[in-house]
Amino acid sequence: MSAADLGRVEAVVDASGVAPCIEALLATGVRPRQLCVRTLLVGMLLCLLTHRPAHLTRAHAALVSLEEADRRRLGVTVEWRRGLHTLTYRQVERTFSLVTGVLSKDHPDGAPTEVLQETLDALVEASVEERFKDVSRALAVDWTDVESFSTRRTKPDGHYADKEAGWGHRKGGGPGEKDELFLGYYCSLSTMVADEGKEAVPELVRHMTMASCDHDPVPLQVGALVHAGIPLGDVVADSGYAHRVPEHFALPLRAAGAALVMDLHPHDRGTQGTHHGAIAFNGNLYCPATPKGLFDLAPLGRGASKEETAAYDKKVAELARFKLGRVSATDADGFHRVACPAVMGKLRCPLRPASMTASFDRPEVLSPPAEPPTCCASQTITVPPTVNAKTAQKHDYLSRAWRRSFARRTAAERSNARVKDPATIDVDRGWCRVMGLVPMSLFVACALVVRNLAVADAFEQRRADDERRLAAGLPRRTRRRKRHMTLAQLAGATTSTPP
Repeated sequence: MSAADLGRVEAVVDASGVAPCIEALLATGVRPRQLCVRTLLVGMLLCLLTHRPAHLTRAHAALVSLEEADRRRLGVTVEWRRGLHTLTYRQVERTFSLVTGVLSKDHPDGAPTEVLQETLDALVEASVEERFKDVSRALAVDWTDVESFSTRRTKPDGHYADKEAGWGHRKGGGPGEKDELFLGYYCSLSTMVADEGKEAVPELVRHMTMASCDHDPVPLQVGALVHAGIPLGDVVADSGYAHRVPEHFALPLRAAGAALVMDLHPHDRGTQGTHHGAIAFNGNLYCPATPKGLFDLAPLGRGASKEETAAYDKKVAELARFKLGRVSATDADGFHRVACPAVMGKLRCPLRPASMTASFDRPEVLSPPAEPPTCCASQTITVPPTVNAKTAQKHDYLSRAWRRSFARRTAAERSNARVKDPATIDVDRGWCRVMGLVPMSLFVACALVVRNLAVADAFEQRRADDERRLAAGLPRRTRRRKRHMTLAQLAGATTSTPP
């Protein structure tokens, strides 16, 4: 272990400020403890920095393998009446049990305490250097599985060895992987991504929550995000988040100032009723005379050609002409006003005589409603927060702007993949053999700290390499496309070949 790595780990622990707070919660006895909380956290981080499993024996080995001067400074080696005494594993285990005790609930239920959540937030945020804290306010969110080391057999009292672990469901994304149940916890991560139209930023984890699979991970993560006080910009999420009831995901984040960019669940796509006659479709309100064929939009296929993509975008743009446009910002109560598309000059409608003077390149409503609803009779209508509460978002769903913005969500997948990579930190069953929410949460938080440090180093290295190449007149290094031909293209090529 180099002195630079040790200094960096100590700087993270000191910047978090969690060590003195936890020390204040621990009981004091007649005989002082040799191992302080600060040294314990340093040992856990050193253990993971060298790609060792999250075992207390490995943390103890990392501390006792330090240089003599560092061991004395950290209290690993101290002077006793009978001479020098080196820290034992029993002392590490004792201090760790005391720490987990004060961070746990009196009656554990699989959900984190407020003190534990603040400790996790402080540790993870301390791994983000000051120069990166304000480069972006956009976050990509996702949750992943963390399996407990507990056996699957219940004890005579009806509980598992890990009493807080719960049965959850995970879906494998690799070849041959199937859906399966697991016993453990859900870990939710919020990864920083670049703001729209801005330069790339290091994909650092800014926030984490962890709870038993008996608890829904989404409201816990949203509540902790809002409580943490981190300024929120875009929040990019998949349909697993978007399908939650609005009170658990969309509404609290909008109230906190976030702009949602999310994939809609298949059950939430399509028309979802009306508001003052306007049709609610995919998070927006549309003219009641919108051609029904425009409402048949499905997500663009991954292997779509340039011609198919251009035709798809043309249809999306045609639908946007029938959308009621905003004429006011959202007020403090979540209300805003929208206007008829004919009033805004996006189409021609006989019910709006002024719109008939527009050029003929705009769509024209040929069969307006015989009895115009409120959206057609009034200049503007008020939209309460209950309308499209689950589906409203920053960009029109499936538009080109939405696809570019939603593509940032892959950063959350990379965060999960990094801590599960067998070549680095493999958060798999047996990686951490201490059981319970608090022990596993602390080790996962330390793993994310190590991951953030590595990501920041790789980002700086890539940026320095780009500057060197630009100075030499060379283009920036880009990732070579690996998929040269899709399955559909191969199938099309084989149909023309003779048998």
